[in-house]
Amino acid sequence: MTLLGVAVTGSAGTDSALKRVRLAKNLTLEEAVKQLNRITGGATDASFLSAWESGRKRTGMRNRRALSQLYRERPEALFAHQDGRDTASVLEATGTAVVVRILTRHTDLLEAMVGVVAGAREHLVVTGSRSREKAYLEAIETAVAQEPDLVHYRVLYGPPRHRGLSDHLVRLLELRDPGERRNGVKTLHVGMVEPLRAMERYFVASETAAVVPPPSFHGADGFDCGVLLGREAAVGLVQHGREACASARPVETMEAVRALPLRHGATPERGEA
Repeated sequence: MTLLGVAVTGSAGTDSALKRVRLAKNLTLEEAVKQLNRITGGATDASFLSAWESGRKRTGMRNRRALSQLYRERPEALFAHQDGRDTASVLEATGTAVVVRILTRHTDLLEAMVGVVAGAREHLVVTGSRSREKAYLEAIETAVAQEPDLVHYRVLYGPPRHRGLSDHLVRLLELRDPGERRNGVKTLHVGMVEPLRAMERYFVASETAAVVPPPSFHGADGFDCGVLLGREAAVGLVQHGREACASARPVETMEAVRALPLRHGATPERGEA
């Protein structure tokens, strides 16, 4: 029996086509991911490719196209194990169980965001260009200062909308040099997504938890509600931020930060984080 031109015998038949074609090309997970990231400009790692191969997670469209290009195979064959009616990612299978808490007050939202930051030990992703809550920004700076192995990704969607965020970016660069490596790993990434018309995404995520603010339940101008999410959703959002930062324009020098214009316009309501 063959599939994708690869002989299938014995226990190999239990592997997905995505895994079998990688093995047929004699690629390790790390080697395949390196080639994948060259195509996408992203920051996927071996753990994600392994999860895609096993069906624990679904592959996004950009990486599907790139893997099809890399392996020279049709996506409907490579990802059949993810798309079949009887298969689902761990995240999909858990459904609403990934929601830890609905936050309906600004104080609860801020507390949860600070909690996610304080609990980060491996990865911390912060996105958006509107942050100005002093306690939240100080919590991020404290985490960067106190956790030298923490890899921090800061993704901007357009220039900062508040002077407080610009000052925060400067302080991050004072705390860490993005050019340095710890144990061979770059631990500070600051980038701005372009073009500026790209839809702004706002969330904070660590390896164990995340907070995503939805539209306010109380009014059009409020920033006072959120969803606290558990590990499975948080891991996916960390990857989202890593890929967004990898394809963003680096803003990793004092000069680059200070050259960013403040975006003037409608003044957001008090309480916007």
